[in-house]
Amino acid sequence: MTQTVLITGTSSGLGRATAELFQAKGWNVVATMRRPEAETELTRLDNTLVTRLDVEDPASITAAVQAGLDRFGRLDALVNNAGYGAYGPLESTPMAKIRRQFEVNVFGLLATTQAVLPHFRSQRAGVIVNISSIGGRMAFPLGTLYHGAKFAVEGLSESLAYELAPFGVRVKIVEPGGIRTDFGGRSLDFSNDPPIADYQPTVGKVLDVLGPLTAEGSEPSAIAETVFAAVTDESGRLRHEAGADAVQMLDSRRTTDDATFLAGIRDQFGLR
Repeated sequence: MTQTVLITGTSSGLGRATAELFQAKGWNVVATMRRPEAETELTRLDNTLVTRLDVEDPASITAAVQAGLDRFGRLDALVNNAGYGAYGPLESTPMAKIRRQFEVNVFGLLATTQAVLPHFRSQRAGVIVNISSIGGRMAFPLGTLYHGAKFAVEGLSESLAYELAPFGVRVKIVEPGGIRTDFGGRSLDFSNDPPIADYQPTVGKVLDVLGPLTAEGSEPSAIAETVFAAVTDESGRLRHEAGADAVQMLDSRRTTDDATFLAGIRDQFGLR
């Protein structure tokens, strides 16, 4: 039986690459995005349903899951990919932006997971892959919101893995490093208005480092391979690091004490 995956946030970057890879591997794909009417490429692929899902709109989540079931008969995997990065000094960030970071990266992920769980539980099978980040295991300056949300994804995923195991449902976390996507555009929401003078030296240094780090990261297609490996991994492995930079950075975080590691991050960003 051909298996079916539902992927959120497939309009660009990792989500699009993941949808293309699963389709090429012979899966049925429910490729979801906020504006499917603007999509012109995924709609041409066989065994691919492009449909609307906005993780901030519960009705659209329910409708997308049902559309996938109606088209393909069942769902075998969910890839919670939709998300973005809110960065900037906390003092300069409006509460609306603070709430939206968690609405999209945490509450939207939970709502989408809730929507598929009855189907996975009834069929006693399924896999949920939550796209985290190295930023779910360590933090960079000015990423209070983004890292807070990704740390939440790590914790909820680990706990959910225990909860769903009795039903044959597996939970996996994928932790990419830098991905060569639209840094500074749709993937980053940087708050610095009005600029507070005391923070501007840090703002400048962080932007100078984050841009090149992203540009030197992995291609989305390479990270998509790790997502596919996580979905098809039937072992008890929970975390899948994605990208050479992720492997290196997370190994350093595991093997270095807090004071030394944090001092290294300050040096990297010129914040001594």
